[in-house]
Amino acid sequence: MTRKDLCAYLQSQSLAVVASINSVGAPQSAVVGIAVSNDMEIIFDTVDSSRKYANLMSDPRVALVIGWDNEVSVQLEGTARLLPPGEPDPLKEVYYGVFPEGRERTATWKGLVHFAITPHWVRYSDFKDQHNPVHEWDWK
Repeated sequence: MTRKDLCAYLQSQSLAVVASINSVGAPQSAVVGIAVSNDMEIIFDTVDSSRKYANLMSDPRVALVIGWDNEVSVQLEGTARLLPPGEPDPLKEVYYGVFPEGRERTATWKGLVHFAITPHWVRYSDFKDQHNPVHEWDWK
């Protein structure tokens, strides 16, 4: 499993569970639609009235689980950053490539914003592979 293989796997997925930390330190999670750039940044949208928005604005640390079919999944920890609302951004274009309807949501939904997550640690697990089921990368 190479980093290129990992990126290809992530790009084949369109959903993730994103966990963030609220103002009193409690975890919260949500399923979000994701797109993944060639640099392995994970992009998703949300509204600025959501719990995850408030959480990420006060503490950008995030954990994700991506994939769960056939005993294959990725655990990922990273840092989220808000992409400038109302401005063009290449990462938003990556997102619109996966979710074309996202462009209309951006234009019509009040308070819709995009976040990009930069990974710091990633674990790919494939428990069907009995000889080498786990691969880890540390970007710190």
